[in-house]
Amino acid sequence: MSAEATNPLTPAPVTPPSTHSGSHERGSTHEQVGPPAHRRKGRPRIDLRRHVRAALLGTAARDRLPDAISHVVEAHRAHHPDADLEPLRRAYVLAESSHRGQMRKSGEPYITHPLAVTLILAELGAETTTLTASLLHDTVEDTDVTLDQVGTEFGEEVRYLVDGVTKLEKVDYGAAAEPETFRKMLVATGNDVRVMSIKLADRLHNMRTLGVMRPEKQERIAKVTKDFLIPLAERLGVQVLKTELEDLVFAILHPEEYEHTRELIVDNAAHGGDPLAEIADEVRGVLREAGIQAEVVIRPRHFVSVHRVSRKRGPLRGADFGRLLVLVNEDADCYAVLGELHTCLTPVVSEFKDFIAVPKFNLYQSLHTAVARADGEVAEVLIRTHQMHKVAEAGVIALGNPYAPPSEAVALEQSDGDGERVDPTRPGWLSRLLDWQEAAPDTDIFWSTLREDLAQDREITVFRPDGGTLGLPEGASCVDAAYAQYGEDAHACIGARVNGRLATLSTVLKDGDTVQLLMGQDPASEPSREWLDHAHTPAARIAIQRWLATHPSPDDGAAGESRTAAEGRPAGDAPSARPTPDTPAARSASDSVAVDQPGASVRLAGCCTPVPPDEVTGFAVRGGVVTVHRVECAGVERMKSAGRAEVGVSWGDTTECRVTLVAESFQRPHLMADLTEAIALEGVEIVSAMVEPPTQQRVRHTYTVQLPDAAHLPALMRAMRNVAGVYDVGRTQHQAPATP
Repeated sequence: MSAEATNPLTPAPVTPPSTHSGSHERGSTHEQVGPPAHRRKGRPRIDLRRHVRAALLGTAARDRLPDAISHVVEAHRAHHPDADLEPLRRAYVLAESSHRGQMRKSGEPYITHPLAVTLILAELGAETTTLTASLLHDTVEDTDVTLDQVGTEFGEEVRYLVDGVTKLEKVDYGAAAEPETFRKMLVATGNDVRVMSIKLADRLHNMRTLGVMRPEKQERIAKVTKDFLIPLAERLGVQVLKTELEDLVFAILHPEEYEHTRELIVDNAAHGGDPLAEIADEVRGVLREAGIQAEVVIRPRHFVSVHRVSRKRGPLRGADFGRLLVLVNEDADCYAVLGELHTCLTPVVSEFKDFIAVPKFNLYQSLHTAVARADGEVAEVLIRTHQMHKVAEAGVIALGNPYAPPSEAVALEQSDGDGERVDPTRPGWLSRLLDWQEAAPDTDIFWSTLREDLAQDREITVFRPDGGTLGLPEGASCVDAAYAQYGEDAHACIGARVNGRLATLSTVLKDGDTVQLLMGQDPASEPSREWLDHAHTPAARIAIQRWLATHPSPDDGAAGESRTAAEGRPAGDAPSARPTPDTPAARSASDSVAVDQPGASVRLAGCCTPVPPDEVTGFAVRGGVVTVHRVECAGVERMKSAGRAEVGVSWGDTTECRVTLVAESFQRPHLMADLTEAIALEGVEIVSAMVEPPTQQRVRHTYTVQLPDAAHLPALMRAMRNVAGVYDVGRTQHQAPATP
């Protein structure tokens, strides 16, 4: 964990805008709207020279706080005024004495590194236990201090955190990383987000002091940070650490683009006038007139954000280099501010997003909108409460100590049967991550799936019919939604309705869609291998791969093809049952239809398969045959256009009839067998059956059946619709060909 240099990364005139809480708003414009309110002053970065002197002079007198941790104490007290500082004093004394004599490559005492890491966490609002562990996070790895000693001196919580950080440090995140090693480390540390918080702060300080490393080592560390730790910071909601890490990585991996972005920022600062400040003044005036107490802040974009905006929008204008942040006291005030801005200024409606009603997966809450001026300048506006802002900046670090002594009942709820601790504040992503590693059939699948998930940097929110929500990565399909909602029970999913319309499981979802998942009742339902082509989330991919690994597919062959086709899968020609001379197909229809043409034979039209009591008409065709159609059949117009003579027909006394039905369904195993059984249970004979090859996971079954009583047709159609996977049953209705 050593940070081997303290030289600045690039001694350029303009450095990346710092994103830690002490200096994030340097250069920003603050103004309180409404009655004056208390504002915390920004704290300077840690003075390493001062800590060098303090470390060389040795520890302070017993029971007296050492000068070296005064910055940490000041930052900690700003968030936790009543905090007990004694653990911090003792932790510093142990860390300083243990690391004494160890020097960084820059020539500074090593103790400056844990001090800087602890200050980063203190400024983000970390509680005392986390700061204590941060001061000690390198002692077990780099000195003679043991975990047992840490536990004895500082308690099991601190011991657990120090042990977790030590184990994380042993993980190789690079291309040659050993998946099983990373998996074990994840399990060892994943039950407490504070472990990962310390690791992220540790990496941030090391990245800040990376300048004198060899270029190839800088690049290797930057790539690991980009691929694993920045996405991890995003998922834990620690935006302050994430944005500064992004800028530091950007400078190393893309120096030319970094320099170009720096020049854009310098040029914009040199221009006279600041449209963002002018818009901010307008916003303040609007809120002042409305009597809404709010603080309006201009937040400069960090380097990577400016780079992204320039690639998206092309040449940048003044307002593109920052955003307005409006801070209020209550949730309701956020919507009041939004209403005033949209009423008194010109809103850009397409930019509105409500992350208060639907928070992001990493705890983030805010209203996003944009307002435009007549000259075309557009300012993005973020609206949130002070508490939302704290969580938006610090994420899980702002949640405090998840292990504050609870009641006995709550304590039982927060541990499993083996006494394993469960972090009640652990965000959903981390909980799911631990579930994935348990469910993955092998470590390689888990490793590749984790890499893919970390590469996803955008999320959508879809709604369930009951009003609940599902957070999914951009590009997710109905398959992903099914496994997000039902876990492995999603194996029985047979289709979906998206915004009220039937959709296949491969349908890609968009932000704001409403998804109703259709579940089959067959306990033998199984996922299709094709689902993997449409599964993007680890939960879906791992569940499907786990099932496929335990249910090997049968060998290819004629038998397999026959069975697959019968179940509605692509396998060449679709099966059909043909009538024999002994089947009802050989019987004449004249027994059921009376014709106003003596001696004519009768044939029921196959295009509309009329049955009693349908209103029917007939047409004379060749050979003295009269074909009988339903009056609404498209074939009627075709016959009339062809000059066929219309013949009066009516139903006779018999109630027996033949009809062709089409069952539209989602593809699933055993579907044809279940439909055939449902028809047989209604006492109906099947004259013929045909299954068309599936298209986009949908399949069509066509049955011609002989009913003993036409009045039984509605009951038969209901029984077929009740078969799992069937979403519609109707009588055939062929379309007439177009006439010239």
